[in-house]
Amino acid sequence: MESLTKELRCRKSALKPIQISTRNNITNHNGTDDGIASNEEEPLSPAARLFHEPNFNVYIIAILAFKNPIDVRVVYEKLPQTLLKHPRFSSLQVVDDKNGGIMKWVPTNVNLNNHIIIPNIPETLETPDKFLEEYLYNLSKTSIDSSQPMWDLHLLNLKTSDETEAMGILRVHHSLGDGTSLMSLLLACTRQTSNPDAVPTVPTNKASKAGWFSSYSYRGGGPWWQRCLMTFCMVFWLVWNTLVDVGHFMATALFLEDTETPIKAPVGVELNPKRFAYRTVSLDDMKLIKNAMNVTINDVAIGVTQAGLSQYLNRRYGEGKKDEGATEKKNNLPKKKIRLRSTLLINIRPSSGIQALADMMEKNTEAKWGNWIGFVILPLTVGIRDDPLDYVRDAKATTERKKHSLEALYSFSVANMVLKLFRIKAANTPLTHTTLGFSNLVGPQEEIGFYGHVIDFIAPSCYGHPHGLMINFQSCVNKMTIVLSVDENTIPDPQRLLDDFEASLKLIKEAVYAKALAQGRGGHA
Repeated sequence: MESLTKELRCRKSALKPIQISTRNNITNHNGTDDGIASNEEEPLSPAARLFHEPNFNVYIIAILAFKNPIDVRVVYEKLPQTLLKHPRFSSLQVVDDKNGGIMKWVPTNVNLNNHIIIPNIPETLETPDKFLEEYLYNLSKTSIDSSQPMWDLHLLNLKTSDETEAMGILRVHHSLGDGTSLMSLLLACTRQTSNPDAVPTVPTNKASKAGWFSSYSYRGGGPWWQRCLMTFCMVFWLVWNTLVDVGHFMATALFLEDTETPIKAPVGVELNPKRFAYRTVSLDDMKLIKNAMNVTINDVAIGVTQAGLSQYLNRRYGEGKKDEGATEKKNNLPKKKIRLRSTLLINIRPSSGIQALADMMEKNTEAKWGNWIGFVILPLTVGIRDDPLDYVRDAKATTERKKHSLEALYSFSVANMVLKLFRIKAANTPLTHTTLGFSNLVGPQEEIGFYGHVIDFIAPSCYGHPHGLMINFQSCVNKMTIVLSVDENTIPDPQRLLDDFEASLKLIKEAVYAKALAQGRGGHA
């Protein structure tokens, strides 16, 4: 693994001015040119510049597990026809010193040899999983040279214990886009294995497409005055929730910090390399809980997170005590309530969708893109519950309230203003005062192939963030992959934390069965 560290550049603290020559074409590995449309230079958004600051230099990675070996030749042939058609993947981010240091997107020539990385893998590996873990760990120590578009693709024909034949690791600097948009772009490069001409489909929430106020209009019957009264009440609820969340957001930015727990990392953790661990569980089990409790998959994911973190913290607080085996079964959590919150980065600009991005790459049409990032602070419940379903009920109550708030819009506006006035030192304070990051991304409903390589699961994550723990949930067909990005000094045993997540999902599922059985018996009594 030492060769990887030598081959890749060490992480930089910030983007520096570079000299460039712009082109309107792409150079593939054979030296031939594939023409693409030229884009005029345009400035980076404030959110995109945010991700270049020394203490918020964030990279997104997406681990693609393939069921068949990677044909490198095919990848070289297909990339110019798909991913590189997107302007952000064929543009430099340049500091214009002549114009007040404004950063701009400048189209350039793309040499795929600089972006496709094929590491040397020993022919005989006793622990391929460990090799992959160390590869990802060393990757998090590096950055991408700013003299080229800031993305790369690592191809590893490596069999792992997941019974996959190969791994692809797509690394993208966060300034190129938010996680949801980048995942949509990645899926737009894939096709259904059962229908090679069709892009994958993902579950959609029709209400969310109608806009911010779609949930606040009253659709019931009754006389006009009743409809007006209900609409007024819902708008009042929206305004009240927003004011409360704004106050909470400002308090967090200024002074309100989470409780010091074993999983809260110290200041400066964003500069440390990260360990990545993942676990694939059944999406069908989560859907069973969702349908039984009338909640969403996101509610189930947050409920599992709360249950898993509670078990993990209970064990960590019990470490060092006599008879640790028995101690783990007791409540070792502090009697004082633990304030533990997650920061969610939300793109408030509506996503273009997979089909629109596929059309952009195939037909040169336009599609919406950009980092319009807002913060949402999500409180998580930590405690040992007698009924595991309470974790999901608490999650539903929290998310329902957050849906009826404009916190993300407000934080987006404030972050832009603070970034212009005070730079990053104040703009990312809400993140440093919380414990962890969390995301739940929706994946394809059908089996898909990436340039003919069948995907078994997708595991996205990131590094460079100011948390010691980042939790990502990613669905793919009938699987849900839980991905952890951890600071090993804060969480030295990420696989054990994944065990707690998996065990919590099982407990919640068993509680659903037990409740249904009890109700069935009650109905026949």
